Amino acid sequence: MSARSKARKAALDLLYEADIRGTNALATLTLRDVVGEGPDARPIRDYTRELVTGISEHYRKIDELITTYAQGWDMDRLPAVDRNILRLGIYEILWGNNIPDAVAIDEALDLARELSTDDSAGFIHGVLGRIASIKDSLAI
Repeated sequence: MSARSKARKAALDLLYEADIRGTNALATLTLRDVVGEGPDARPIRDYTRELVTGISEHYRKIDELITTYAQGWDMDRLPAVDRNILRLGIYEILWGNNIPDAVAIDEALDLARELSTDDSAGFIHGVLGRIASIKDSLAI
């Protein structure tokens, strides 16, 4: 697993935790970022921090896009892991620096296959594919 894939997984873990607890993702990031040395040291990767910070900055627009393009699904009805994989994928598609859309989508699908239901990958692929196809016309 590449360093970026690990960073995405760590970002998803933080987003999921914040979502389940009903807390702010940036506060969760700060709480989990244990710097220093020793057995409790768990520094957060730079790319993980970039993802969580960026998703937090664009949270409203990202959730608006999910609500619009996840047809037939309310945000509350989406499984928490799927909702956060979508947030991660949308952020990388729209604001990711030098990340090809296909890579962002493939990484999101890998997370869905590993962590969610059998049907989730197809659903997530549909939503992210649609957003990638219209991203130039979106007001972001």
